[in-house]
Amino acid sequence: MVTLNEQSDLAHSDSGAPGVFSRLRFSPFLAQMVIIRRCNLACGYCSEYDKVSEPISFRILEERLHKLKNLGTFGISLTGGEPTLHPELPRLIRKCRELRFFRTGMISNGLLLRPELIEELNDAGLQEMQISIDGVHPNEATQKVLVNLKKRLQALRDHARFRVVVSGVLGACPPQEAEEVLSFAKQMGFVQRVLLVHDSAGQLKLDPEEIKVFEKIVAELPKTMVDFSDYRKRLVRNGSAPFKCRAGSRYLYIDEFGKVNRCSQTRNVWSKNLMDYTVADLREQFYEYKSCHTGCTLGCARSASQIDHWRAQPGFNS
Repeated sequence: MVTLNEQSDLAHSDSGAPGVFSRLRFSPFLAQMVIIRRCNLACGYCSEYDKVSEPISFRILEERLHKLKNLGTFGISLTGGEPTLHPELPRLIRKCRELRFFRTGMISNGLLLRPELIEELNDAGLQEMQISIDGVHPNEATQKVLVNLKKRLQALRDHARFRVVVSGVLGACPPQEAEEVLSFAKQMGFVQRVLLVHDSAGQLKLDPEEIKVFEKIVAELPKTMVDFSDYRKRLVRNGSAPFKCRAGSRYLYIDEFGKVNRCSQTRNVWSKNLMDYTVADLREQFYEYKSCHTGCTLGCARSASQIDHWRAQPGFNS
């Protein structure tokens, strides 16, 4: 809970619409919003999909977008499941741009991309697409691999007018395959990143060989703004990288039911209906201590939290 001293200098509106000061102090830097839970894949390590869900209606998603904007959200990322299965994806992106989110992006496995869809996303105003690739060759855990995605990536190179971020993933395929993925992404002119497979609680899950390859890749990749923290190095070296998690405030994960969750991996821990969310909730979650922070691998939560590390959080002692 927030102490009286912490509350005393907060300017806010309990109506749910933040003033300028509260927007800067507590509003989300990033909200990830599920637009469909269904996915065309069934990756063995993934807990964020099903095979039966219908797309969430445009009307409902539009209401949620308006609410997120009202809460002062800066950036929006449409996710799933697989968002390219949503029949009104370009319309949703266009609505995000109309609402003037600072950045409108999406996360995709890339397998359903075609030149025609890429051009529709261009016209809608998409600013960024993130694709993570687990390795080069398929196995029993994943089909989201380079041999299945090369043509889609080439189509993105030839047609996309938005930023494309390709992440090599360690933990689902032989680790050396992540290097080949990133080499291909560099040839295509995409932004390259490396991700770590986590368990169902978002915690680190790498063996010694994977750690060795990770350290080699990180040393060679160009640094971006989201990489200025060395938490991943500390995680793989020590198994722990404490941080003041501001999820539920600086970062929101909105599931298919319209519930705000702290992240995709804590959906059974805490949630609240987005349409009932207020500045008071943002403020409370900003200060709320999350016990899972030390081994967390979720870069979205960490990057959204890191600018506020200097601010107090009751219970954080590291």
